[in-house]
Amino acid sequence: MLIPNLLLGIAGGIEYLRLRFYSRRPRTTQARTLRAILRYAQASEFGREHHFSDILQAKDDETLFRLYRHYLSPAEYEDFRPYVNRMKEGKRDVLFRGSPLLYATTSGATGEPKWIPISQKYLSDIYGKMNKCWLFNFLHLRRRVYSGSIVSVVGKQIEGYTPDGTIYGSVSGFTQARCPRFVKRLYASPAEVFAIDDYTARNYAIMRMGIERNVTLVVTANPSTMVEIQHTVDTWYDEFINDIEHGTMSEKVAIPDYIRTAIQPYLKPNPKRANELRQLKARYGQVLPKHYWRNLQVLTTWKCGNTQVYLKHLEGAFPENMLWQEFAYFASECRAGLVLDDSNETCLFPHFHFYEFKRADEQNDPDARFYLLDELVAGERYCPYVTTFSGLYRYNMNDIVEVSAPLFGSTPRLHMVQKCNGIVTITGEKLYEGQFIEAVRQTEQAMHMPLNGFIGFANLEESRYDWYFEFATVLSQEDTDRFGEEVDKRLKTLNIEYAAKRDSFRLKAQQCYRLQPNALNRWKEAIVNTTRQDASRFKPNILSQNEQQHTIIQQFVQ
Repeated sequence: MLIPNLLLGIAGGIEYLRLRFYSRRPRTTQARTLRAILRYAQASEFGREHHFSDILQAKDDETLFRLYRHYLSPAEYEDFRPYVNRMKEGKRDVLFRGSPLLYATTSGATGEPKWIPISQKYLSDIYGKMNKCWLFNFLHLRRRVYSGSIVSVVGKQIEGYTPDGTIYGSVSGFTQARCPRFVKRLYASPAEVFAIDDYTARNYAIMRMGIERNVTLVVTANPSTMVEIQHTVDTWYDEFINDIEHGTMSEKVAIPDYIRTAIQPYLKPNPKRANELRQLKARYGQVLPKHYWRNLQVLTTWKCGNTQVYLKHLEGAFPENMLWQEFAYFASECRAGLVLDDSNETCLFPHFHFYEFKRADEQNDPDARFYLLDELVAGERYCPYVTTFSGLYRYNMNDIVEVSAPLFGSTPRLHMVQKCNGIVTITGEKLYEGQFIEAVRQTEQAMHMPLNGFIGFANLEESRYDWYFEFATVLSQEDTDRFGEEVDKRLKTLNIEYAAKRDSFRLKAQQCYRLQPNALNRWKEAIVNTTRQDASRFKPNILSQNEQQHTIIQQFVQ
Protein backbone atom coordinates (compact mmCIF):
# COMPACT_ATOMS: atom_id res chain seq x y z
CA MET A 1 0.00 0.00 0.00
CA LEU A 2 2.84 2.42 0.86
CA ILE A 3 4.57 2.24 -2.53
CA PRO A 4 1.43 2.76 -4.69
CA ASN A 5 0.31 5.62 -2.44
CA LEU A 6 3.70 7.31 -2.61
CA LEU A 7 4.31 6.92 -6.35
CA LEU A 8 0.75 7.77 -7.40
CA GLY A 9 0.67 10.63 -4.93
CA ILE A 10 3.69 12.21 -6.60
CA ALA A 11 3.09 11.46 -10.30
CA GLY A 12 -0.71 11.74 -10.19
CA GLY A 13 -0.64 14.75 -7.88
CA ILE A 14 1.50 16.67 -10.36
CA GLU A 15 -0.96 15.95 -13.20
CA TYR A 16 -3.89 16.92 -10.98
CA LEU A 17 -2.27 20.29 -10.24
CA ARG A 18 -1.62 20.82 -13.96
CA LEU A 19 -5.28 20.08 -14.72
CA ARG A 20 -6.38 22.61 -12.08
CA PHE A 21 -3.94 25.21 -13.44
CA TYR A 22 -5.07 24.90 -17.07
CA SER A 23 -8.75 24.86 -16.07
CA ARG A 24 -8.48 28.37 -14.58
CA ARG A 25 -8.40 30.12 -17.97
CA PRO A 26 -10.21 27.81 -20.41
CA ARG A 27 -10.29 30.14 -23.41
CA THR A 28 -6.57 30.87 -23.26
CA THR A 29 -5.81 27.20 -22.61
CA GLN A 30 -7.98 26.10 -25.53
CA ALA A 31 -6.17 28.44 -27.91
CA ARG A 32 -2.85 27.09 -26.66
CA THR A 33 -4.05 23.51 -27.13
CA LEU A 34 -5.39 24.12 -30.63
CA ARG A 35 -2.08 25.65 -31.67
CA ALA A 36 -0.21 22.66 -30.24
CA ILE A 37 -2.41 20.18 -32.13
CA LEU A 38 -2.05 22.10 -35.40
CA ARG A 39 1.74 22.28 -35.00
CA TYR A 40 1.82 18.55 -34.26
CA ALA A 41 0.00 17.78 -37.54
CA GLN A 42 0.88 20.69 -39.84
CA ALA A 43 3.39 18.66 -41.87
CA SER A 44 0.90 15.79 -42.34
CA GLU A 45 -1.09 15.20 -45.50
CA PHE A 46 -4.28 16.35 -43.75
CA GLY A 47 -2.55 19.37 -42.27
CA ARG A 48 -1.25 20.54 -45.64
CA GLU A 49 -4.63 20.04 -47.32
CA HIS A 50 -6.41 22.03 -44.61
CA HIS A 51 -3.97 24.94 -44.31
CA PHE A 52 -2.74 24.28 -40.77
CA SER A 53 0.33 26.45 -41.39
CA ASP A 54 -1.88 29.36 -42.47
CA ILE A 55 -4.12 28.96 -39.43
CA LEU A 56 -1.05 29.05 -37.18
CA GLN A 57 -0.16 32.49 -38.55
CA ALA A 58 -3.08 33.93 -36.57
CA LYS A 59 -1.86 36.83 -34.42
CA ASP A 60 -4.49 36.39 -31.70
CA ASP A 61 -6.76 33.72 -30.29
CA GLU A 62 -9.98 34.95 -31.89
CA THR A 63 -8.40 34.92 -35.35
CA LEU A 64 -7.09 31.43 -34.66
CA PHE A 65 -10.58 30.14 -33.85
CA ARG A 66 -12.09 31.92 -36.86
CA LEU A 67 -9.50 30.56 -39.32
CA TYR A 68 -9.81 27.04 -37.93
CA ARG A 69 -13.55 27.06 -38.58
CA HIS A 70 -13.03 28.65 -41.99
CA TYR A 71 -10.65 25.98 -43.28
CA LEU A 72 -12.21 22.93 -41.59
CA SER A 73 -15.85 21.89 -41.68
CA PRO A 74 -17.46 19.79 -38.94
CA ALA A 75 -16.71 16.14 -39.68
CA GLU A 76 -18.06 12.63 -39.26
CA TYR A 77 -15.88 9.53 -39.15
CA GLU A 78 -16.48 8.72 -42.81
CA ASP A 79 -14.68 11.97 -43.69
CA PHE A 80 -11.53 10.51 -42.10
CA ARG A 81 -11.85 6.92 -43.32
CA PRO A 82 -9.87 7.42 -46.59
CA TYR A 83 -6.96 8.86 -44.59
CA VAL A 84 -7.15 6.05 -42.03
CA ASN A 85 -7.21 3.42 -44.77
CA ARG A 86 -3.94 4.79 -46.14
CA MET A 87 -2.45 4.74 -42.65
CA LYS A 88 -3.46 1.10 -42.21
CA GLU A 89 -1.52 0.29 -45.39
CA GLY A 90 1.62 1.81 -43.88
CA LYS A 91 1.64 5.37 -45.21
CA ARG A 92 3.14 7.81 -42.69
CA ASP A 93 2.35 11.45 -41.90
CA VAL A 94 -1.28 11.23 -43.00
CA LEU A 95 -3.50 12.60 -40.20
CA PHE A 96 -0.61 13.49 -37.89
CA ARG A 97 3.16 13.15 -37.76
CA GLY A 98 4.39 9.57 -38.04
CA SER A 99 2.17 6.51 -37.68
CA PRO A 100 -0.36 5.31 -35.10
CA LEU A 101 0.88 3.19 -32.24
CA LEU A 102 -2.37 1.21 -32.42
CA TYR A 103 -6.01 1.50 -33.51
CA ALA A 104 -9.08 1.35 -31.33
CA THR A 105 -12.03 -0.23 -33.11
CA THR A 106 -15.61 0.73 -32.47
CA SER A 107 -18.92 0.48 -34.31
CA GLY A 108 -19.54 2.77 -37.26
CA ALA A 109 -22.48 3.92 -39.36
CA THR A 110 -21.60 1.35 -42.05
CA GLY A 111 -20.80 -2.34 -41.73
CA GLU A 112 -17.11 -1.42 -41.59
CA PRO A 113 -16.05 -0.51 -38.03
CA LYS A 114 -14.45 2.79 -37.17
CA TRP A 115 -10.69 2.50 -36.87
CA ILE A 116 -9.58 5.19 -34.44
CA PRO A 117 -5.84 5.91 -34.76
CA ILE A 118 -4.02 6.35 -31.45
CA SER A 119 -0.84 8.39 -31.67
CA GLN A 120 2.06 7.99 -29.27
CA LYS A 121 1.44 11.48 -27.90
CA TYR A 122 -2.25 10.84 -27.33
CA LEU A 123 -1.50 7.58 -25.56
CA SER A 124 1.20 9.07 -23.32
CA ASP A 125 -0.91 12.13 -22.45
CA ILE A 126 -4.41 10.71 -22.08
CA TYR A 127 -3.68 7.13 -21.01
CA GLY A 128 -0.40 7.93 -19.32
CA LYS A 129 -0.44 11.28 -17.57
CA MET A 130 -4.19 11.47 -17.01
CA ASN A 131 -4.41 7.84 -15.90
CA LYS A 132 -1.95 8.76 -13.14
CA CYS A 133 -4.22 11.66 -12.23
CA TRP A 134 -7.22 9.29 -12.21
CA LEU A 135 -5.52 6.75 -9.96
CA PHE A 136 -4.26 9.52 -7.68
CA ASN A 137 -7.78 10.87 -7.37
CA PHE A 138 -9.07 7.51 -6.09
CA LEU A 139 -6.41 7.78 -3.41
CA HIS A 140 -7.44 11.35 -2.65
CA LEU A 141 -11.06 10.27 -2.13
CA ARG A 142 -10.43 6.96 -0.32
CA ARG A 143 -7.06 6.57 1.41
CA ARG A 144 -7.38 2.77 1.64
CA VAL A 145 -8.27 2.21 -2.02
CA TYR A 146 -4.95 0.45 -2.73
CA SER A 147 -4.87 -1.58 0.48
CA GLY A 148 -6.21 -4.62 -1.40
CA SER A 149 -6.57 -5.91 -4.95
CA ILE A 150 -8.05 -4.33 -8.08
CA VAL A 151 -10.63 -5.99 -10.33
CA SER A 152 -10.62 -4.23 -13.68
CA VAL A 153 -12.66 -5.42 -16.67
CA VAL A 154 -11.34 -4.14 -20.00
CA GLY A 155 -11.39 -5.21 -23.63
CA LYS A 156 -9.00 -7.49 -25.49
CA GLN A 157 -5.77 -5.61 -26.05
CA ILE A 158 -4.97 -7.22 -29.42
CA GLU A 159 -7.83 -8.14 -31.74
CA GLY A 160 -5.60 -8.35 -34.79
CA TYR A 161 -3.23 -6.47 -37.06
CA THR A 162 -3.64 -4.03 -39.94
CA PRO A 163 -1.93 -4.73 -43.29
CA ASP A 164 1.15 -2.80 -42.14
CA GLY A 165 1.38 -4.81 -38.90
CA THR A 166 -0.08 -2.24 -36.47
CA ILE A 167 -2.22 -3.77 -33.75
CA TYR A 168 -5.87 -2.97 -33.21
CA GLY A 169 -7.98 -3.66 -30.14
CA SER A 170 -8.90 -2.13 -26.80
CA VAL A 171 -6.87 0.90 -25.70
CA SER A 172 -7.77 0.21 -22.07
CA GLY A 173 -6.66 -3.39 -22.47
CA PHE A 174 -3.44 -2.24 -24.15
CA THR A 175 -2.56 0.22 -21.39
CA GLN A 176 -3.51 -2.12 -18.54
CA ALA A 177 -1.19 -4.79 -19.93
CA ARG A 178 1.62 -2.22 -19.99
CA CYS A 179 0.98 -0.45 -16.69
CA PRO A 180 3.79 0.07 -14.14
CA ARG A 181 4.87 -3.05 -12.27
CA PHE A 182 3.76 -1.71 -8.89
CA VAL A 183 0.22 -1.20 -10.27
CA LYS A 184 0.19 -4.53 -12.11
CA ARG A 185 0.85 -6.34 -8.83
CA LEU A 186 -2.44 -4.98 -7.48
CA TYR A 187 -4.62 -6.61 -10.16
CA ALA A 188 -6.50 -9.71 -9.04
CA SER A 189 -5.93 -11.39 -12.42
CA PRO A 190 -3.37 -11.09 -15.24
CA ALA A 191 -4.10 -9.18 -18.45
CA GLU A 192 -4.21 -12.46 -20.39
CA VAL A 193 -7.74 -13.22 -19.10
CA PHE A 194 -9.13 -10.55 -21.43
CA ALA A 195 -7.93 -12.57 -24.41
CA ILE A 196 -10.43 -15.33 -23.57
CA ASP A 197 -12.97 -15.27 -26.40
CA ASP A 198 -15.75 -17.15 -24.60
CA TYR A 199 -17.46 -14.58 -22.36
CA THR A 200 -18.72 -17.17 -19.89
CA ALA A 201 -15.17 -18.42 -19.45
CA ARG A 202 -13.77 -14.88 -19.30
CA ASN A 203 -16.18 -13.83 -16.57
CA TYR A 204 -15.51 -17.08 -14.73
CA ALA A 205 -11.74 -16.50 -14.76
CA ILE A 206 -12.08 -12.88 -13.64
CA MET A 207 -14.31 -13.76 -10.70
CA ARG A 208 -12.55 -17.04 -9.80
CA MET A 209 -9.55 -14.88 -8.90
CA GLY A 210 -11.50 -11.79 -7.89
CA ILE A 211 -13.84 -13.38 -5.34
CA GLU A 212 -10.90 -14.98 -3.55
CA ARG A 213 -9.22 -11.65 -2.84
CA ASN A 214 -9.69 -8.63 -0.63
CA VAL A 215 -10.77 -6.32 -3.46
CA THR A 216 -10.76 -2.59 -2.71
CA LEU A 217 -11.17 -1.11 -6.23
CA VAL A 218 -13.38 -2.25 -9.13
CA VAL A 219 -13.11 -0.54 -12.51
CA THR A 220 -15.35 -1.26 -15.50
CA ALA A 221 -17.04 1.22 -17.81
CA ASN A 222 -20.50 -0.26 -18.17
CA PRO A 223 -22.57 -1.25 -15.12
CA SER A 224 -24.15 -3.99 -17.23
CA THR A 225 -20.80 -5.76 -16.83
CA MET A 226 -21.32 -5.80 -13.07
CA VAL A 227 -24.78 -7.29 -13.58
CA GLU A 228 -23.22 -10.10 -15.63
CA ILE A 229 -20.38 -10.50 -13.13
CA GLN A 230 -22.90 -11.04 -10.33
CA HIS A 231 -24.83 -13.47 -12.55
CA THR A 232 -21.56 -15.38 -12.94
CA VAL A 233 -21.17 -15.49 -9.16
CA ASP A 234 -24.75 -16.72 -8.70
CA THR A 235 -24.27 -19.44 -11.34
CA TRP A 236 -20.78 -20.69 -10.44
CA TYR A 237 -20.47 -19.97 -6.73
CA ASP A 238 -19.96 -23.57 -5.62
CA GLU A 239 -17.45 -24.13 -8.43
CA PHE A 240 -15.51 -21.07 -7.25
CA ILE A 241 -15.33 -22.51 -3.74
CA ASN A 242 -14.00 -25.82 -5.06
CA ASP A 243 -11.38 -24.08 -7.21
CA ILE A 244 -10.26 -21.77 -4.41
CA GLU A 245 -9.96 -24.66 -1.96
CA HIS A 246 -7.75 -26.67 -4.32
CA GLY A 247 -5.94 -23.87 -6.14
CA THR A 248 -7.39 -24.81 -9.53
CA MET A 249 -9.21 -23.24 -12.47
CA SER A 250 -12.26 -25.25 -13.49
CA GLU A 251 -12.05 -27.37 -16.63
CA LYS A 252 -15.77 -26.74 -17.18
CA VAL A 253 -15.02 -23.40 -18.85
CA ALA A 254 -13.25 -22.95 -22.18
CA ILE A 255 -9.93 -21.30 -21.37
CA PRO A 256 -7.04 -21.84 -23.81
CA ASP A 257 -4.00 -23.65 -22.42
CA TYR A 258 -1.62 -20.70 -22.86
CA ILE A 259 -3.93 -18.50 -20.79
CA ARG A 260 -4.23 -21.20 -18.12
CA THR A 261 -0.44 -21.14 -17.95
CA ALA A 262 -0.45 -17.34 -17.44
CA ILE A 263 -3.12 -17.67 -14.75
CA GLN A 264 -1.39 -20.46 -12.81
CA PRO A 265 0.83 -18.21 -10.63
CA TYR A 266 -2.35 -16.57 -9.29
CA LEU A 267 -3.76 -19.91 -8.11
CA LYS A 268 -2.82 -21.52 -4.80
CA PRO A 269 -4.89 -23.68 -2.47
CA ASN A 270 -6.78 -21.41 -0.08
CA PRO A 271 -9.06 -23.55 2.14
CA LYS A 272 -9.52 -20.69 4.61
CA ARG A 273 -11.11 -18.42 1.97
CA ALA A 274 -13.14 -21.33 0.57
CA ASN A 275 -14.62 -21.94 4.01
CA GLU A 276 -15.42 -18.23 4.41
CA LEU A 277 -17.34 -18.32 1.14
CA ARG A 278 -19.27 -21.42 2.23
CA GLN A 279 -20.28 -19.65 5.43
CA LEU A 280 -21.42 -16.59 3.47
CA LYS A 281 -23.72 -18.72 1.33
CA ALA A 282 -25.11 -20.51 4.38
CA ARG A 283 -25.82 -17.17 6.02
CA TYR A 284 -27.15 -15.07 3.13
CA GLY A 285 -28.26 -17.44 0.38
CA GLN A 286 -27.39 -15.11 -2.47
CA VAL A 287 -23.88 -13.80 -1.85
CA LEU A 288 -23.36 -10.21 -3.06
CA PRO A 289 -20.30 -7.96 -3.42
CA LYS A 290 -21.03 -6.39 -0.02
CA HIS A 291 -20.47 -9.87 1.45
CA TYR A 292 -17.44 -11.10 -0.50
CA TRP A 293 -15.78 -7.67 -0.94
CA ARG A 294 -16.51 -6.13 2.44
CA ASN A 295 -13.60 -3.68 2.20
CA LEU A 296 -14.43 -2.37 -1.26
CA GLN A 297 -13.55 1.34 -1.32
CA VAL A 298 -14.37 2.49 -4.87
CA LEU A 299 -16.46 1.17 -7.75
CA THR A 300 -16.28 3.21 -10.94
CA THR A 301 -18.74 2.68 -13.81
CA TRP A 302 -20.86 4.86 -16.04
CA LYS A 303 -23.92 6.14 -14.21
CA CYS A 304 -25.24 8.64 -16.78
CA GLY A 305 -27.27 8.28 -19.96
CA ASN A 306 -28.86 4.92 -20.70
CA THR A 307 -26.60 3.08 -18.26
CA GLN A 308 -28.75 4.34 -15.39
CA VAL A 309 -31.19 1.51 -16.06
CA TYR A 310 -28.68 -1.01 -14.68
CA LEU A 311 -28.10 0.84 -11.44
CA LYS A 312 -31.36 -0.35 -9.92
CA HIS A 313 -30.34 -3.98 -10.57
CA LEU A 314 -27.32 -3.35 -8.36
CA GLU A 315 -29.02 -1.43 -5.56
CA GLY A 316 -28.03 -2.71 -2.15
CA ALA A 317 -25.36 -5.02 -3.61
CA PHE A 318 -22.28 -3.10 -2.44
CA PRO A 319 -20.86 -1.98 0.92
CA GLU A 320 -22.70 1.09 2.26
CA ASN A 321 -19.59 3.24 2.70
CA MET A 322 -18.17 2.48 -0.75
CA LEU A 323 -17.81 5.34 -3.24
CA TRP A 324 -19.59 4.55 -6.51
CA GLN A 325 -18.02 6.99 -8.92
CA GLU A 326 -19.14 7.94 -12.43
CA PHE A 327 -16.64 6.65 -15.04
CA ALA A 328 -16.65 10.01 -16.91
CA TYR A 329 -17.52 11.10 -20.45
CA PHE A 330 -15.40 8.65 -22.40
CA ALA A 331 -15.39 7.09 -25.89
CA SER A 332 -12.95 5.31 -28.18
CA GLU A 333 -12.62 8.52 -30.20
CA CYS A 334 -11.92 10.75 -27.23
CA ARG A 335 -11.40 10.28 -23.52
CA ALA A 336 -12.77 13.71 -22.78
CA GLY A 337 -12.07 14.07 -19.06
CA LEU A 338 -12.29 12.69 -15.53
CA VAL A 339 -14.78 12.74 -12.67
CA LEU A 340 -12.90 13.96 -9.62
CA ASP A 341 -15.51 13.84 -6.86
CA ASP A 342 -18.71 12.02 -5.86
CA SER A 343 -20.84 13.79 -8.50
CA ASN A 344 -21.50 12.54 -12.04
CA GLU A 345 -19.78 15.53 -13.65
CA THR A 346 -16.77 15.22 -15.95
CA CYS A 347 -13.92 17.70 -15.66
CA LEU A 348 -12.66 18.11 -19.23
CA PHE A 349 -9.01 18.17 -20.34
CA PRO A 350 -8.64 21.70 -21.79
CA HIS A 351 -4.86 21.23 -22.15
CA PHE A 352 -5.12 18.04 -24.25
CA HIS A 353 -8.25 18.41 -26.44
CA PHE A 354 -9.89 21.28 -28.28
CA TYR A 355 -13.66 21.30 -27.77
CA GLU A 356 -16.52 22.94 -29.66
CA PHE A 357 -20.24 22.62 -29.00
CA LYS A 358 -23.55 23.07 -30.78
CA ARG A 359 -26.76 23.52 -28.86
CA ALA A 360 -28.59 20.18 -28.84
CA ASP A 361 -31.77 21.73 -30.22
CA GLU A 362 -29.74 23.04 -33.18
CA GLN A 363 -27.76 19.87 -33.90
CA ASN A 364 -29.22 19.46 -37.40
CA ASP A 365 -28.83 23.12 -38.38
CA PRO A 366 -25.69 23.47 -40.55
CA ASP A 367 -25.60 27.21 -39.87
CA ALA A 368 -25.88 26.93 -36.09
CA ARG A 369 -23.29 28.65 -33.96
CA PHE A 370 -20.41 26.74 -32.37
CA TYR A 371 -19.61 27.54 -28.75
CA LEU A 372 -16.27 27.27 -26.96
CA LEU A 373 -15.74 25.89 -23.46
CA ASP A 374 -16.01 29.20 -21.65
CA GLU A 375 -19.27 30.04 -23.46
CA LEU A 376 -21.28 27.06 -22.20
CA VAL A 377 -24.26 27.69 -19.92
CA ALA A 378 -25.08 25.50 -16.92
CA GLY A 379 -28.28 23.51 -17.40
CA GLU A 380 -28.12 23.68 -21.21
CA ARG A 381 -27.58 20.69 -23.50
CA TYR A 382 -25.01 20.57 -26.29
CA CYS A 383 -23.49 18.30 -28.95
CA PRO A 384 -19.66 18.12 -28.61
CA TYR A 385 -17.15 18.28 -31.45
CA VAL A 386 -13.55 17.41 -30.59
CA THR A 387 -10.10 17.97 -32.00
CA THR A 388 -7.41 15.62 -30.68
CA PHE A 389 -3.72 14.77 -30.94
CA SER A 390 -4.80 11.52 -32.63
CA GLY A 391 -5.98 12.86 -35.96
CA LEU A 392 -9.63 13.77 -35.37
CA TYR A 393 -10.48 17.37 -36.28
CA ARG A 394 -13.84 19.01 -35.49
CA TYR A 395 -15.14 15.47 -35.04
CA ASN A 396 -18.83 15.08 -34.22
CA MET A 397 -19.13 12.82 -31.17
CA ASN A 398 -22.86 12.33 -31.95
CA ASP A 399 -23.64 12.74 -28.25
CA ILE A 400 -25.83 15.04 -26.20
CA VAL A 401 -24.27 16.30 -22.98
CA GLU A 402 -25.57 18.57 -20.25
CA VAL A 403 -23.50 21.26 -18.56
CA SER A 404 -23.56 21.56 -14.79
CA ALA A 405 -22.39 23.85 -12.02
CA PRO A 406 -20.15 24.49 -10.19
CA LEU A 407 -17.18 24.98 -12.50
CA PHE A 408 -13.86 23.19 -12.17
CA GLY A 409 -11.58 26.17 -11.89
CA SER A 410 -13.28 28.29 -14.54
CA THR A 411 -14.09 25.39 -16.85
CA PRO A 412 -17.63 23.97 -17.15
CA ARG A 413 -18.25 20.35 -16.22
CA LEU A 414 -20.70 18.09 -18.04
CA HIS A 415 -22.29 14.67 -18.13
CA MET A 416 -23.60 12.37 -20.85
CA VAL A 417 -27.34 12.44 -21.59
CA GLN A 418 -27.74 10.22 -24.67
CA LYS A 419 -26.62 9.57 -28.22
CA CYS A 420 -27.97 11.85 -30.93
CA ASN A 421 -30.94 10.88 -33.11
CA GLY A 422 -30.31 7.90 -35.34
CA ILE A 423 -27.91 6.22 -32.89
CA VAL A 424 -29.17 4.12 -29.99
CA THR A 425 -27.17 2.42 -27.27
CA ILE A 426 -28.22 0.26 -24.35
CA THR A 427 -24.95 -1.32 -23.22
CA GLY A 428 -22.49 0.69 -25.35
CA GLU A 429 -23.16 -0.98 -28.70
CA LYS A 430 -24.01 2.26 -30.56
CA LEU A 431 -26.51 0.76 -32.99
CA TYR A 432 -27.15 3.00 -35.98
CA GLU A 433 -30.58 3.39 -37.48
CA GLY A 434 -29.10 2.71 -40.92
CA GLN A 435 -27.65 -0.61 -39.74
CA PHE A 436 -31.04 -1.71 -38.41
CA ILE A 437 -32.72 -0.76 -41.68
CA GLU A 438 -30.08 -2.58 -43.73
CA ALA A 439 -30.33 -5.75 -41.62
CA VAL A 440 -34.13 -5.82 -41.93
CA ARG A 441 -34.03 -5.23 -45.69
CA GLN A 442 -31.44 -7.99 -46.18
CA THR A 443 -33.54 -10.38 -44.12
CA GLU A 444 -36.71 -9.44 -46.00
CA GLN A 445 -35.07 -10.40 -49.28
CA ALA A 446 -33.30 -13.51 -48.00
CA MET A 447 -36.38 -14.98 -46.30
CA HIS A 448 -38.94 -13.80 -48.90
CA MET A 449 -41.08 -12.25 -46.19
CA PRO A 450 -42.11 -8.79 -47.49
CA LEU A 451 -42.89 -5.98 -45.09
CA ASN A 452 -45.14 -2.97 -45.28
CA GLY A 453 -43.08 -1.33 -42.59
CA PHE A 454 -41.11 -1.83 -39.37
CA ILE A 455 -39.76 0.07 -36.38
CA GLY A 456 -37.48 -0.66 -33.43
CA PHE A 457 -37.11 0.68 -29.89
CA ALA A 458 -34.53 0.33 -27.15
CA ASN A 459 -36.08 -1.38 -24.14
CA LEU A 460 -33.77 -0.10 -21.43
CA GLU A 461 -35.55 -1.82 -18.57
CA GLU A 462 -35.06 -5.26 -20.13
CA SER A 463 -31.69 -4.52 -21.75
CA ARG A 464 -32.93 -5.54 -25.21
CA TYR A 465 -34.39 -4.21 -28.44
CA ASP A 466 -38.11 -4.52 -29.22
CA TRP A 467 -38.80 -4.80 -32.96
CA TYR A 468 -42.21 -4.32 -34.56
CA PHE A 469 -42.90 -5.74 -38.03
CA GLU A 470 -45.89 -5.04 -40.24
CA PHE A 471 -45.77 -7.94 -42.71
CA ALA A 472 -47.45 -7.79 -46.11
CA THR A 473 -48.94 -11.27 -45.56
CA VAL A 474 -50.35 -13.06 -42.54
CA LEU A 475 -47.56 -14.77 -40.61
CA SER A 476 -47.32 -16.62 -37.31
CA GLN A 477 -45.41 -15.50 -34.23
CA GLU A 478 -42.98 -18.33 -34.89
CA ASP A 479 -42.25 -16.87 -38.35
CA THR A 480 -41.85 -13.44 -36.78
CA ASP A 481 -39.32 -14.76 -34.27
CA ARG A 482 -37.36 -16.49 -37.04
CA PHE A 483 -37.31 -13.21 -38.97
CA GLY A 484 -36.02 -11.39 -35.88
CA GLU A 485 -33.31 -13.97 -35.27
CA GLU A 486 -32.04 -13.45 -38.81
CA VAL A 487 -32.03 -9.66 -38.34
CA ASP A 488 -30.03 -10.18 -35.15
CA LYS A 489 -27.45 -12.31 -37.00
CA ARG A 490 -27.05 -9.69 -39.71
CA LEU A 491 -26.67 -6.88 -37.18
CA LYS A 492 -23.81 -8.80 -35.62
CA THR A 493 -21.98 -8.67 -38.94
CA LEU A 494 -22.75 -4.97 -39.42
CA ASN A 495 -21.81 -3.77 -35.94
CA ILE A 496 -18.89 -5.30 -34.04
CA GLU A 497 -19.94 -3.81 -30.71
CA TYR A 498 -23.50 -5.08 -31.08
CA ALA A 499 -22.02 -8.53 -31.63
CA ALA A 500 -19.75 -8.20 -28.59
CA LYS A 501 -22.57 -7.05 -26.32
CA ARG A 502 -24.89 -9.83 -27.51
CA ASP A 503 -22.19 -12.50 -27.19
CA SER A 504 -21.28 -11.31 -23.68
CA PHE A 505 -24.94 -11.49 -22.59
CA ARG A 506 -25.01 -7.83 -21.59
CA LEU A 507 -27.48 -7.18 -24.39
CA LYS A 508 -30.38 -9.64 -24.27
CA ALA A 509 -32.06 -11.27 -27.27
CA GLN A 510 -34.56 -9.12 -29.12
CA GLN A 511 -38.33 -9.35 -28.65
CA CYS A 512 -40.30 -9.33 -31.92
CA TYR A 513 -43.93 -8.29 -32.41
CA ARG A 514 -46.39 -8.62 -35.30
CA LEU A 515 -48.29 -5.43 -36.07
CA GLN A 516 -51.88 -5.20 -37.22
CA PRO A 517 -52.58 -4.17 -40.85
CA ASN A 518 -51.96 -0.45 -41.40
CA ALA A 519 -50.60 -0.23 -37.84
CA LEU A 520 -47.71 2.13 -38.58
CA ASN A 521 -49.96 4.71 -40.24
CA ARG A 522 -52.35 4.57 -37.31
CA TRP A 523 -49.38 4.82 -34.93
CA LYS A 524 -48.14 7.99 -36.63
CA GLU A 525 -51.64 9.45 -36.52
CA ALA A 526 -51.90 8.70 -32.80
CA ILE A 527 -48.57 10.41 -32.11
CA VAL A 528 -49.52 13.48 -34.10
CA ASN A 529 -52.83 13.72 -32.24
CA THR A 530 -51.18 13.19 -28.86
CA THR A 531 -48.30 15.63 -29.37
CA ARG A 532 -50.15 18.07 -31.68
CA GLN A 533 -47.30 18.06 -34.14
CA ASP A 534 -47.57 19.19 -37.75
CA ALA A 535 -48.40 15.93 -39.54
CA SER A 536 -46.67 17.11 -42.73
CA ARG A 537 -43.38 17.56 -40.84
CA PHE A 538 -43.49 14.51 -38.58
CA LYS A 539 -40.75 12.05 -39.49
CA PRO A 540 -40.17 9.38 -36.82
CA ASN A 541 -36.90 7.54 -36.40
CA ILE A 542 -37.01 3.87 -37.46
CA LEU A 543 -34.83 3.08 -34.44
CA SER A 544 -35.06 5.13 -31.25
CA GLN A 545 -35.32 5.16 -27.48
CA ASN A 546 -38.49 7.25 -27.36
CA GLU A 547 -40.56 5.75 -24.55
CA GLN A 548 -43.73 7.67 -25.42
CA GLN A 549 -43.71 6.45 -29.02
CA HIS A 550 -42.82 2.95 -27.85
CA THR A 551 -45.85 2.84 -25.56
CA ILE A 552 -48.17 3.94 -28.37
CA ILE A 553 -46.98 1.30 -30.87
CA GLN A 554 -47.89 -1.44 -28.39
CA GLN A 555 -51.56 -0.63 -28.95
CA PHE A 556 -51.29 -1.98 -32.49
CA VAL A 557 -49.69 -5.38 -31.82
CA GLN A 558 -51.61 -8.46 -33.02
